[in-house]
This record gives sequence, C-alpha cells and structure tokens, in this order.
Amino acid sequence: MPVKEAIILAGGLGTRLRNAVPDLPKCMAPVNNRPFIAYVVNHLKTQGIERFIFSLGYRSEAFTQYLTQLLPSGNYELVIENEPLGTGGAIRLACSYVHNTHVVVVNGDSIFKTNIPEQAAFHLAHQADCTLALKPMENFERYGVVELNPDQSIASFKEKQFYKKGLINGGVYILNAGSFLKEDLPEKFSFETGYLQQYYNSRSMFGFVQDGYFIDIGIPEDYLRAQKELSN
Repeated sequence: MPVKEAIILAGGLGTRLRNAVPDLPKCMAPVNNRPFIAYVVNHLKTQGIERFIFSLGYRSEAFTQYLTQLLPSGNYELVIENEPLGTGGAIRLACSYVHNTHVVVVNGDSIFKTNIPEQAAFHLAHQADCTLALKPMENFERYGVVELNPDQSIASFKEKQFYKKGLINGGVYILNAGSFLKEDLPEKFSFETGYLQQYYNSRSMFGFVQDGYFIDIGIPEDYLRAQKELSN
C-alpha cells in the first residue's frame, strides 16, 4: 500500500535568514523567483504524493495566497497553529487531518531527494512507528548523528559536534499517524527530542539510508547555494 499523503512543516520563522527574506515564513524564501516550498512540493509529487497537509504558523497568510497557484484546492489541507507548538505539536495537530494510517512528514525549508516509495515499503514491511531517512555526510558539525543496529533499527542519537563522517537525520519521515496520535505527549514539544530521542528504545523506529541530494536553507550560505543548485 503506497503512502500518498504528506505533512509539510511550513511554520518556521527563518530568523537567521531575516536579511535575505524579510517578513516571510522560511519556506517562502524565493529561490530563482519561486518560493522554496514549490521545490519541496514538486519533489514530493514525483514520489507519488497526492495530498498535502501544510502545518502553518508565522505569517500563514503569505503562504495561503501562494498555495492557490501551486496546487488544486482539493489536494491540500491547511492546519494553522494559534501559538507555536514545536515540531512535535505541529505534527500531531496535522496528523488528525490524515486520511490513512501512514503519512510522510517533511520540513518545508529543506529538500532531501529520497525514494519515498522505497522508504515507505521498508516502513510497512517492518511495521514501524517511524522510519527516518538518513543521509551519509562527511566533515560536518551542523547536525547530530544517528546510529543504527544491524537490523536498521535506531541504536542512538548523538549530539551535534564535529564528525568526520556519519548518518544525519534528513528530516523525511514515514510516520504511523494512528499510533502517534495515541501517544501520551504534551501539547507543545519537539518531534526530534520529545518523540524520536525519547522513545526510540521503546518504539519501533528505523533508519533508511539514502544518498540523494540534500539542502537545508536555514542558514544564509546554504540559501545562496540553493539559488545555484535548484533550477526551474
């Protein structure tokens, strides 16, 4: 059963991009005259995603105006936070709008060009609660590292520091929305620390290694790199 729905976290403030992108949600930062979110959506469409749930917060009106140009109205749902809920709270709120049991979750300010059907097939075969797409990297300090057991279940999460090489969490998840909604979690929490790092020992969580193109526009130098690397 392919996974056809995606939650896109699109409420980020983009404080580090404030000079480059004044007064816009980070995912609306222009890249070659198109909002970055367009590249995210178009990649997901190539991976078989048909329905989109956008989790919005800061300056959501700027986003909703553009969305009518990007997708037919029946293909998406808007979920707007009245106050910041953290990534975990935002995902949980959005999960209540998912039609099927399993959903893709991505960040609206990064692209990791994974093979989502393969990741979803692995997730379903392992009856996982959550399967993380992991990207091999070398010589980095901006990200923490995820270590795997031989069966690809999560062994540990390591803090951000300099690593010569390691697997980073690429921010593309296949999530069992049904089991996630049953968790006893606070209203506001971080998905990464309050769910993944808290429960990987006691839930069925796996890593799926992919070496696809990855960019996160959260810092100005990578935002400038996106202008060169992402074309219309």
